[in-house]
Amino acid sequence: MSASAPPADSPPGGADERLLHTSVLRKLLGRPELGSVVGAAAVFLFFAFVADSFLQLSSFGTVLYAASTIGIMAVPVALLMIGGEFDLSAGVMVTSSALVSSMFSYQMTANVWVGVLVSLLVTLAFGVFNGVMLTRTKLPSFIITLGTFLMLTGLNLGVTKLVSGTVSTKTISDMEGFPSARALFASQLTVAGVDLKVTILWWAGLVALATWILLRTRFGNWIFAVGGNADAARAVGVPVQRTRILLYMGVAFCAWVSGQHLLFSFDVVQSGEGVGNELIYIIAAVIGGCLITGGYGSAIGSAVGAFIFGMTSKGIVYAEWNPDWFKFFLGAMLLLATLLNAWVRKRAEASR
Repeated sequence: MSASAPPADSPPGGADERLLHTSVLRKLLGRPELGSVVGAAAVFLFFAFVADSFLQLSSFGTVLYAASTIGIMAVPVALLMIGGEFDLSAGVMVTSSALVSSMFSYQMTANVWVGVLVSLLVTLAFGVFNGVMLTRTKLPSFIITLGTFLMLTGLNLGVTKLVSGTVSTKTISDMEGFPSARALFASQLTVAGVDLKVTILWWAGLVALATWILLRTRFGNWIFAVGGNADAARAVGVPVQRTRILLYMGVAFCAWVSGQHLLFSFDVVQSGEGVGNELIYIIAAVIGGCLITGGYGSAIGSAVGAFIFGMTSKGIVYAEWNPDWFKFFLGAMLLLATLLNAWVRKRAEASR
């Protein structure tokens, strides 16, 4: 009795196509951060060529610090964008967090850690407000967070002038708990002769945590599902509202971390800081491969996007160019990265 031949389009040897080995190139093409990694390599080589001091170890520490101050916020913003939403209040929320911590500590003459904890609760409340308003009103996140941005901008200035009499907070460097708080949020360590700010460790930890959440947890699956199609996700039992609220709380938590770094690095806080930074966080996430439409991206990509920002901002200085050109380069990188990411996605889809 003769055996029938396998179909013409079946894998060699009749093996199940689901068990076939996937090539390394195909895996790379499927990674959302591939385009940003290529872009980062290009930016690195460019500034290594035009700026001699760019390759010095001390310069590397400075670049990483600049990247970390953006990267800490780019991580939760990336997760939020993967979930299909925006947060235009993220920049001023950082300042709000620092102002609450400073003014509460000073006015209550308490240990600065009391102000730090009160600031955490208040900042998380801002995140809950954004998430609840989004889920209850069904308005676009652009409108909700734009309103929060304007309210926080006004509160930052109005309350600071009301309490302090000026547009900046009073010094709290002589208060109890300040040294330990500075050690956690604004200290510096030396590794292999390179001075590294503690924000770099915060940044690396947040990227690792966010990557684990996205790739290894049920909540990560919920984020991708909500960003891809919220109605379909809701139909299969995904808690869409809870997921969105938690994502906004994630942005608020990282805003608290960044705000405490701002406060304990400079001791005083200007109430007008932070305006415009929300766009930089979004740019870092988009350069890192996040789609504006949601459902696609990675935390590692946001880190690469922030690293590109750090290299560009400091590379222009090391090359002794006019820093007025920085925004031009940032905009050009955004467009090029978006085009490259779109090309990579098309190649990945075509190779499946």
